[in-house]
Amino acid sequence: MLDLIEIDSAGTHAYHTGEQPDRRASETAAERGIDISDLRARRARAEDFHHYDYVLAMDEDNHACLADLCPPGQEHKLRLFMEFAPELGIREVPDPYYGGQRGFDRVFDMVESASRGLLDDVSRRYL
Repeated sequence: MLDLIEIDSAGTHAYHTGEQPDRRASETAAERGIDISDLRARRARAEDFHHYDYVLAMDEDNHACLADLCPPGQEHKLRLFMEFAPELGIREVPDPYYGGQRGFDRVFDMVESASRGLLDDVSRRYL
Protein backbone atom coordinates (compact mmCIF):
# COMPACT_ATOMS: atom_id res chain seq x y z
CA MET A 1 0.00 0.00 0.00
CA LEU A 2 2.94 2.36 0.59
CA ASP A 3 3.45 2.80 -3.14
CA LEU A 4 -0.16 3.98 -3.49
CA ILE A 5 0.02 6.84 -1.01
CA GLU A 6 2.14 9.97 -1.31
CA ILE A 7 2.59 12.17 1.75
CA ASP A 8 4.29 15.54 1.95
CA SER A 9 4.61 18.27 4.53
CA ALA A 10 4.69 22.00 4.00
CA GLY A 11 4.41 25.14 6.09
CA THR A 12 2.29 28.20 5.52
CA HIS A 13 5.27 30.54 5.93
CA ALA A 14 8.77 30.45 4.48
CA TYR A 15 10.64 30.87 7.77
CA HIS A 16 12.53 27.58 7.61
CA THR A 17 12.48 26.72 3.91
CA GLY A 18 15.18 24.18 3.09
CA GLU A 19 15.97 23.37 6.73
CA GLN A 20 15.91 19.94 8.35
CA PRO A 21 13.39 19.08 11.07
CA ASP A 22 14.07 20.24 14.61
CA ARG A 23 16.55 17.92 16.33
CA ARG A 24 13.96 17.01 18.98
CA ALA A 25 11.43 16.04 16.31
CA SER A 26 14.01 13.85 14.59
CA GLU A 27 14.95 12.19 17.89
CA THR A 28 11.32 11.61 18.87
CA ALA A 29 10.54 10.14 15.45
CA ALA A 30 13.62 7.90 15.60
CA GLU A 31 12.53 6.58 19.00
CA ARG A 32 9.32 5.49 17.27
CA GLY A 33 11.12 3.88 14.34
CA ILE A 34 10.55 6.75 11.90
CA ASP A 35 13.39 8.38 9.98
CA ILE A 36 12.61 11.99 9.04
CA SER A 37 16.21 13.07 8.51
CA ASP A 38 15.75 13.50 4.75
CA LEU A 39 12.86 15.97 5.11
CA ARG A 40 13.36 19.63 4.25
CA ALA A 41 10.93 22.44 4.98
CA ARG A 42 9.01 23.93 2.09
CA ARG A 43 6.15 26.36 1.76
CA ALA A 44 2.66 25.20 0.76
CA ARG A 45 1.54 26.10 -2.75
CA ALA A 46 -1.84 26.39 -4.47
CA GLU A 47 -0.76 23.49 -6.70
CA ASP A 48 -0.77 21.23 -3.64
CA PHE A 49 -4.57 21.35 -3.71
CA HIS A 50 -4.57 19.91 -7.23
CA HIS A 51 -1.91 17.30 -6.51
CA TYR A 52 -3.17 15.91 -3.17
CA ASP A 53 -6.52 14.51 -2.08
CA TYR A 54 -6.12 15.97 1.42
CA VAL A 55 -4.55 19.24 2.56
CA LEU A 56 -4.41 19.13 6.33
CA ALA A 57 -3.76 21.97 8.73
CA MET A 58 -2.42 21.49 12.23
CA ASP A 59 -4.26 24.50 13.69
CA GLU A 60 -6.83 27.18 12.88
CA ASP A 61 -4.23 29.81 11.92
CA ASN A 62 -2.63 27.51 9.36
CA HIS A 63 -6.09 26.47 8.17
CA ALA A 64 -6.90 30.13 7.48
CA CYS A 65 -3.63 30.61 5.57
CA LEU A 66 -4.29 27.51 3.50
CA ALA A 67 -7.88 28.61 2.84
CA ASP A 68 -6.51 31.84 1.37
CA LEU A 69 -4.21 29.79 -0.85
CA CYS A 70 -6.87 27.27 -1.90
CA PRO A 71 -8.00 27.42 -5.55
CA PRO A 72 -11.76 27.59 -6.19
CA GLY A 73 -13.37 24.17 -6.23
CA GLN A 74 -10.71 22.56 -4.02
CA GLU A 75 -12.06 23.68 -0.62
CA HIS A 76 -13.33 20.17 0.19
CA LYS A 77 -9.72 18.96 0.49
CA LEU A 78 -8.82 21.34 3.34
CA ARG A 79 -9.40 20.02 6.86
CA LEU A 80 -7.91 20.14 10.32
CA PHE A 81 -5.68 17.11 10.87
CA MET A 82 -7.13 16.36 14.31
CA GLU A 83 -10.57 15.77 12.75
CA PHE A 84 -9.20 12.28 12.11
CA ALA A 85 -8.79 11.63 15.86
CA PRO A 86 -12.14 12.74 17.28
CA GLU A 87 -11.69 10.39 20.25
CA LEU A 88 -8.99 12.73 21.61
CA GLY A 89 -11.33 15.73 21.77
CA ILE A 90 -8.53 18.01 20.54
CA ARG A 91 -9.07 20.38 17.64
CA GLU A 92 -5.52 21.66 17.08
CA VAL A 93 -2.01 20.26 17.23
CA PRO A 94 0.03 22.54 19.50
CA ASP A 95 3.47 23.76 18.49
CA PRO A 96 5.89 21.53 20.42
CA TYR A 97 8.82 23.92 20.06
CA TYR A 98 8.53 25.51 23.52
CA GLY A 99 7.30 22.39 25.33
CA GLY A 100 10.64 20.64 25.61
CA GLN A 101 10.93 16.93 24.90
CA ARG A 102 7.58 16.29 26.55
CA GLY A 103 5.93 18.62 24.03
CA PHE A 104 7.35 16.62 21.13
CA ASP A 105 6.23 13.34 22.68
CA ARG A 106 2.70 14.70 23.16
CA VAL A 107 2.52 16.00 19.59
CA PHE A 108 3.79 12.72 18.15
CA ASP A 109 1.12 10.85 20.14
CA MET A 110 -1.54 13.14 18.68
CA VAL A 111 -0.17 12.84 15.15
CA GLU A 112 -0.01 9.05 15.37
CA SER A 113 -3.67 8.90 16.47
CA ALA A 114 -4.81 11.25 13.70
CA SER A 115 -2.68 9.35 11.17
CA ARG A 116 -4.48 6.11 11.98
CA GLY A 117 -7.82 7.86 11.46
CA LEU A 118 -6.60 9.42 8.22
CA LEU A 119 -5.40 6.04 6.92
CA ASP A 120 -8.83 4.57 7.73
CA ASP A 121 -10.46 7.41 5.76
CA VAL A 122 -8.07 6.96 2.81
CA SER A 123 -8.72 3.19 2.83
CA ARG A 124 -12.50 3.67 2.81
CA ARG A 125 -12.45 6.30 0.07
CA TYR A 126 -9.68 5.24 -2.28
CA LEU A 127 -8.36 1.72 -1.68
